[in-house]
Amino acid sequence: MCPLPQQPSSTTKSPRDVLDSIFAFPPNRDTLGGTSYFIVGNEGNILIDCPGLDQTNLDFLRSHGGVKWLFLTHRGAIGKSAEIQQNFSCDILIQEQEAYLLPGLSLTTFTQELTITPTAKIIWTPGHSPGSSCLYYNNLGGVLFSGRHLLPNQQGEPVPLRTAKTFHWPRQINSLKTIIETFTPDNLNYICPGANTGFLRGKRCIDQAYHRLAALDLSTLLQIQAIL
Repeated sequence: MCPLPQQPSSTTKSPRDVLDSIFAFPPNRDTLGGTSYFIVGNEGNILIDCPGLDQTNLDFLRSHGGVKWLFLTHRGAIGKSAEIQQNFSCDILIQEQEAYLLPGLSLTTFTQELTITPTAKIIWTPGHSPGSSCLYYNNLGGVLFSGRHLLPNQQGEPVPLRTAKTFHWPRQINSLKTIIETFTPDNLNYICPGANTGFLRGKRCIDQAYHRLAALDLSTLLQIQAIL
C-alpha cells in the first residue's frame, strides 16, 4: 500500500507553468527549498527532482498522465523519492556515484550521459556533489534543468554557487566550462534552476541562457571562497 500523502493546507500552492508543457512545483522543505520540474511529453512524463509529497502535487501529476521517469539532479534532491516511485511505478534516474543513497529502489544509473527520449538527455556535471547532473531538453530552443549546479544569484544571473558543502569546486567550474563548450546560442535558450527561484523576481526561468553563461569569468569564479 502506498503511504498516505500529506494533506494540503489552505496555503498550498499548485504547480505553475514555466514554458510550454513544463511546470514548476513550489519549493520543497524536504529538499531545503528545492524546486522540482515536470515535463509533459509524448514519450512519457519526466519529473525532475522530488516535489513535496502532498495531495495537491499528487493530483496534479496524476491529472497529467503520471510519471514515467523521476530524474534526481543530486543527492540533496532525493526527498520522498521512494514514495513517488510507489505511487507512480516510475523509474528513478540518478548518476551512479549517488545510487547507494537509494537502497531497495528500482534505479537506472549512468556514468557520463544518458538519453531518456529523443528530446531529453542527462549530463553528468560533478562539483556541487559527486553525482550532480543536469537534464537537457532540446525543445523550445533548448532548456537546461540545472539542479544546484547553476543557480540564480541576487541579480537573477545563472552562476555556480560555492558553499561549505560543495563537493569539489574546480570540478564544478570545469563542468560549467563543458556546458559552455557543448552548447551554442541556438540550442540553449533557457535554464530552469533547482533552487533560489525567488531571485528570478517573477520570471519563471532564466532566458538568454547561453549568452549569460558565456559571459562568466571562469578564472575569477575559481577564486571564490566558500560561503556558509
